[in-house]
Amino acid sequence: MGVLVVPARLLLGLLIVLVMVVPASARDVVDMAGRSVTVPDHIDRVVGCVAPVNWMIYAVAPMKLAAFTSRPSDTDWQILDPRLKQRPVIGSFLGGQGVNRETLLAIDPDVVIFWGDGRSPVVQRWLRQLDQWHIPVVFVAMDRLQDYPATLEFLGHLLGEPQRGLKLARYGRCVLEQVATTVATIPVSQRRRVYYAQGNDGLETEPEYSFHAELIGLAGGCNVHKGVLKQRRGRDKITQEQVLMYNPEVVITAQRDFYEHAVDMPTWQQVQAIQSDQVLIIPDHPLNWFDRPPSMMRFLGLQWLAQSLYPQAVHLDMVETTRHFYQLFFGLTLSDEKVRDILDGTP
Repeated sequence: MGVLVVPARLLLGLLIVLVMVVPASARDVVDMAGRSVTVPDHIDRVVGCVAPVNWMIYAVAPMKLAAFTSRPSDTDWQILDPRLKQRPVIGSFLGGQGVNRETLLAIDPDVVIFWGDGRSPVVQRWLRQLDQWHIPVVFVAMDRLQDYPATLEFLGHLLGEPQRGLKLARYGRCVLEQVATTVATIPVSQRRRVYYAQGNDGLETEPEYSFHAELIGLAGGCNVHKGVLKQRRGRDKITQEQVLMYNPEVVITAQRDFYEHAVDMPTWQQVQAIQSDQVLIIPDHPLNWFDRPPSMMRFLGLQWLAQSLYPQAVHLDMVETTRHFYQLFFGLTLSDEKVRDILDGTP
């Protein structure tokens, strides 16, 4: 019997057909924007659209983070696994100079994770582009702190780390429940009046019903600037006269220049919070604990703010609370001195 000889060109064609007919192992997921998305069954390379998403990916599955949206700082490398130092920087999908597309395609991510609902024109353009490159996009919810436990669970299942995601989610739900239970015991008449100062002069702030300032209410404070968010960016500009009218008992800020010099500003000298030395600088390691950008660090920020506002009711050792968070989320053991530096805003 003769031997059938198949020409190399025909054999190659048959292999291509087989690859096209037999797809790689995949699964369908419903993301947090309600979209059905087909993703690889096993995900190894993940890219986040912005830094807060990357940090959440890192907390759930650190070695699956395939790229950074911005170059990590020396402070970041105090937390990040040094094995990630070879990961490329691709830029942000939602700002800055944009994404280096050649680098992104070279990475060939299994999935890109976006934050939000996908309605903005910028995100819509990226969805079309990534679809052309056959890169699936999954959306997560990260505006409100109450979203974060479900997001951590979702990422755990997506990235093949369900127990890890569930563990972090349980921590978040426990924090929300414990703080809510404690501040519920504080009479409304005793809730402290809080002003969130932004800008070097402190004359930008956020209204009561803005996700940028939601920790004030969650921590039991009363935001003196009422109203709703007029535009997603926030940063309502107010006058010095309004500040005097508000006369807050506590001022919180992420602006170190304002924190250090408010006491020297004539208008601010008349405000109760300045007179009673109740200006709080928000910790910001590795991201701001309060806002800009909203991130999972707000779990710590909520506890920090509640304890700062009501030390007689909220019995937390913030050194131990901070150490526990960093150990749980980042696998990092911090010294007391390091924790105090972080709490003082000088990591």
